[in-house]
Amino acid sequence: MKFAYEDMNDGQFETLVVLLCQRLLGAAVQGFAKGPDGGRDAKFIGTAELHPSKSAPWVGTTIVQAKHTNGYNRNFSEFDFFSTTTANTVLGKEIPRVRKLREAKQLDHYMLFANRRLSGNAETEIRDYIASQCTVPASSIYLCGLEQLEIWLKRFPEVAGEADIDPVDSPLIVSPDDLAEVVQALARQKDGVVTLLDDPPTVRVTYEQKNALNNMSAEYAKAQRRKYLKDTAQIRTFLAAPENLDLLRMYESVVDEFQLKIIAKRKDYQTFDEVMEYLVDLLFNRDAVLRQHAHKRLTRAVMFYMYWNCDIGEVGDAAAEQALSS
Repeated sequence: MKFAYEDMNDGQFETLVVLLCQRLLGAAVQGFAKGPDGGRDAKFIGTAELHPSKSAPWVGTTIVQAKHTNGYNRNFSEFDFFSTTTANTVLGKEIPRVRKLREAKQLDHYMLFANRRLSGNAETEIRDYIASQCTVPASSIYLCGLEQLEIWLKRFPEVAGEADIDPVDSPLIVSPDDLAEVVQALARQKDGVVTLLDDPPTVRVTYEQKNALNNMSAEYAKAQRRKYLKDTAQIRTFLAAPENLDLLRMYESVVDEFQLKIIAKRKDYQTFDEVMEYLVDLLFNRDAVLRQHAHKRLTRAVMFYMYWNCDIGEVGDAAAEQALSS
């Protein structure tokens, strides 16, 4: 289960990191109160229990930093986080503090956690840069990104509970990655897709029945249908094309995720209008591709297609009622 790290606040993320470090280093890891930390969010003095390994643990003073961002799908290599040409970055502002601790002999090892993706090349470049700037051996520097955070939380599942972080209680969060791939590809091929007269994809429930079942307002439903119904045939034809099988699978993955999250969080929203608008805003805020002017309308059209095609939203009860009445 992936956690919505971007929806945590800085304090929650720091608490999570401290608790993880108590498993990796030892129970004596000391977290610091919020405020100027002098380049450290936590400290451990002694012999580490598990890091880097039981057979060759770190010994001495380990300083831990947690760098949290509310941005979605961010990575360590982005210019605001790391650059060798300017100190006006997240990491650039920490380098002098780390160097000061090292010069004062208050740092033997350094750990940096961030809710960002970390590639192998970026890990090597950033670790070597910190080593050269702060005279800390590269072997005494550890960078932890999203991928490794997930591994640690699977290994120590109790940590999330101790930090009061529960994925079930997280907001209605969906990943825009696969949808962005579908929208980009659809935008490239849209002009070449033959426009067909549109009909509902299957005989399930009427649009009006579905709207009533999902508590979508008549005004919102009418506006959605007027603006995007004409696009549904093109989207369906595009997804049905044999050469777009991989994109169809991405689309199916997207609707599975959206539908399950909507079912889990539906009670938090009074109308389905709010669900749709929340998801669209979330997608635009978290993916640069989708919020491009050329892709915004198409993203909304695909979201309407999901609803019109009965891929998201409730439909089962209404279908049963229709069968009983026929």
